Parts: sequence; C-alpha cells; structure tokens
Amino acid sequence: MNSITASTGHDGGYSLENEWRTLAIAGVAIGLIGLLAMAVPMVTGLSMTIALGVLLVAGGIVHGVHAFAARGWRGAIWQTALAVVSVIAGVAVLAAPAVALVTLTLALVAYLVVDGVAELAAATRMTGAPGRTSIAVSGAASVVLAALLWVGFPATAAWAIGLLVGINLLVTGLSMVAVAMAARPLEDVTPPATEPRGA
Repeated sequence: MNSITASTGHDGGYSLENEWRTLAIAGVAIGLIGLLAMAVPMVTGLSMTIALGVLLVAGGIVHGVHAFAARGWRGAIWQTALAVVSVIAGVAVLAAPAVALVTLTLALVAYLVVDGVAELAAATRMTGAPGRTSIAVSGAASVVLAALLWVGFPATAAWAIGLLVGINLLVTGLSMVAVAMAARPLEDVTPPATEPRGA
C-alpha cells in the first residue's frame, strides 16, 4: 500500500508522475545552457577555469582554517601545506586562466587516452560477453578524440573544454526531458458516451 501511494504521490510526497513538468522545464533549461556553452566554447572554458581557481583558493582557505583550529594535531602540518599549495595553485589559475585552460586541455587528453586504453583492454577480455562491442567503440572513440585534440593542440585548448562541457549539459538536459516525458501520466482518451442510457 505504501509503495503504491508513494508512486502516485497521494501521500503528499514527491511524485515524478505529478512533477514531470518541473523536470522537463529544468531539462530544457540545462539543454539551452549547454547549447550556449557550445556556441561560445572559449568563454565557457575560461569560465570553468576561473571557477576552478576560485574553488582551489576556497579549498585552501578551508584547509588553512582547519589546520589553525587543530594546532597540536599531527596532521596539522600537512593540512597547512595543502592549504598553501591550494591557494597558490588557485591564484596562479586566476592570474592566467588562458594558460590554465591549456593545462586542463592536456589533462583532458591524458584522461581520454587512459580511459580509451582501459576500455579497449577490457573489451579484449570480454570475449563473447554482452556489451563488448559498445565498450570497444567507446574506448576507440576516446582514443580518437584524444588524438584529434593532440594533433590540433594548442589551438584545441580554445574550444575543447567548453565544447565538451556544453555537450555534457545538452545530453543531461535531453535525458531529463526524456525521463519527464516517460513519467508523464497517460491522459484518459476514452470518448464520452454520445447515446443516452436507458430506453
């Protein structure tokens, strides 16, 4: 009984069946943000880099405060060192976001290579297993994308991060809309009776 009321939302709780419009609107908004990010990938990439710098500085400050509050703790010196490194890295990123964007692009290339090789290696060990082809294709795509980014480097640094972030947001938004549409309750399409009962 409880599972039925939870799924239909009759108990006053959240129900995707009743709130599908909200999810769909959120999905459309995220998808549009993704399209905007793809339209101006350089701005998106620099924005992501600046956000990373701010997070590094904020994280360093938090570590520093914790190290100060935990004076006498054996790990306080490591917290202090981590705080200094985080703040310096964050300030360096904020001082030269374009250089940091190039570094992030190199990190992305390295990640794609490692991910692609790992997936291809996994596919070779999955002889006869379901999903082997999709994993192999995914791995090959990662390696090819890494190669394309590397061949075009450093020019690719201007758009790679921003474009991939935009694609991710667009796909996320579309998936949210798809989930919302699937959860939408079916309308009662039974035509009303046109002939009077009785006689």
